[in-house]
Amino acid sequence: MQYATELEATINDMVQKGRGILAADESSPTIAKRFRAIDVESTEDKRRAWRSLLVTTAGLGEYISGIILFEETLGQKTDDGKAIPEAARAEKIVPGIKVDKGKIPLALSPGDLVTQGLDGLAERLRGYREQGARFAKWREVYAIDQHVPTPHGIETNAEMLARYAAVCQSEGLVPIVEPEVLMDGDHDIDRHAGVTEAVQHAVFHALHRHRVTLELMILKPNMVLPGKDCRRAEPGEVATATLRVLKRTVPAAVPSINFLSGGQGPEEATANLNAINQSGQDAPWRLSISYGRALQQTALQAWAGKTERIPAAQQALLKRARLNHLAMLAEYRAEMETK
Repeated sequence: MQYATELEATINDMVQKGRGILAADESSPTIAKRFRAIDVESTEDKRRAWRSLLVTTAGLGEYISGIILFEETLGQKTDDGKAIPEAARAEKIVPGIKVDKGKIPLALSPGDLVTQGLDGLAERLRGYREQGARFAKWREVYAIDQHVPTPHGIETNAEMLARYAAVCQSEGLVPIVEPEVLMDGDHDIDRHAGVTEAVQHAVFHALHRHRVTLELMILKPNMVLPGKDCRRAEPGEVATATLRVLKRTVPAAVPSINFLSGGQGPEEATANLNAINQSGQDAPWRLSISYGRALQQTALQAWAGKTERIPAAQQALLKRARLNHLAMLAEYRAEMETK
């Protein structure tokens, strides 16, 4: 493979004990929704200010090894004029980029979704690489209902993820492969586990067909949980169900599994990660995070769009990152939240 050495170097920089990935790649509609909750208008400069705040948090690199950026952010600068990818690197945080173009209904498959963005991907990746990105992320989404996801939906989404990952490796960027089985709905934890297992089986079969090198990719899956309208599971139950599915589906060659938070609250996501690491100490992969809202929420509330609140917001972010660092080491305790 042409870029094997570069890809290995990126993996080595990103996959480290006690360090995870910060997802700061919210689409324009999503970040507008987050900003509305704190009474901030989603302008280009406000989005730049927020993401500048994230990458310039002193000491964040102790707990965070990579940051996923939105395309707009890749070309923006921090308050002191430094390119945002460069500012991330200064904290020893590897900059990456979200490359999918969002989900649409899958034709002739009611209820199933599929993600767009493969057209022109190789050319876009070359541009992102020139701007400093060293990895990419692509998300496929699977809703759970009585009739979905269908076998056709599962196979189509797996094919998209594998094609994306192959293009990434051919262009010198490490692919983060994100198959997200949503926790929306009233399904029980067994149903979520069954769908997650089917999805991940299909994804790894597709990755094999497309000759993706497993050692040079990162998996970003959901944890296994009951639907939000069903009940809330205790961390031990989440850990048992999640690890069972992973051991059945994810080859040991994959270096790191970086969980998405998927609508969990910050404390819930940290407690569940801690339980997974406590139960999975013999796992062949690093068990880490690629959290978005679960890392950013308390900092966003502390910031509230005000320049004078940047230090408080950065302290809130740093605390959340440190607690997740401890959860990666299976050393987190609930009482740490109040310290």
